[in-house]
Amino acid sequence: MSARGKARSRALDILFEAEQRSVAPSDVIQRRLESTDQQINPYTEEIVSGVVAKQPQIDEILTTYARGWTLERMPAVDRIILRIGTWELLFNDDIPDGVAVSEAVALARTMSTEDSPTFVNGLLGTLQNLKPTLLA
Repeated sequence: MSARGKARSRALDILFEAEQRSVAPSDVIQRRLESTDQQINPYTEEIVSGVVAKQPQIDEILTTYARGWTLERMPAVDRIILRIGTWELLFNDDIPDGVAVSEAVALARTMSTEDSPTFVNGLLGTLQNLKPTLLA
């Protein structure tokens, strides 16, 4: 797994833990730094802070385009993978669109259900096609 792939996976872990514990992701990062010798990749921190900063907008987009699914109904892991993928796709110009989608699908393949990669790919593919409109 690439360094950025590991950073995405670590960001998923941090955002998932924060959501499950109802704490700020920055608190999760701080606790990990204080209680372990774990290093936090700068890209992990960039993803986490980017998702947190844009989460209302990301969630609105996901709610609008996730046909038949509410955010609350989605498995938590899928919801967070979609937030990361959407942030990379729409708000991180350093990541090519196709890479953002394929990396999110790869996370879903390793971290979620059998049906999740198809769902993630379909929703992020739709957002990729609509990107110029979504950012206008």
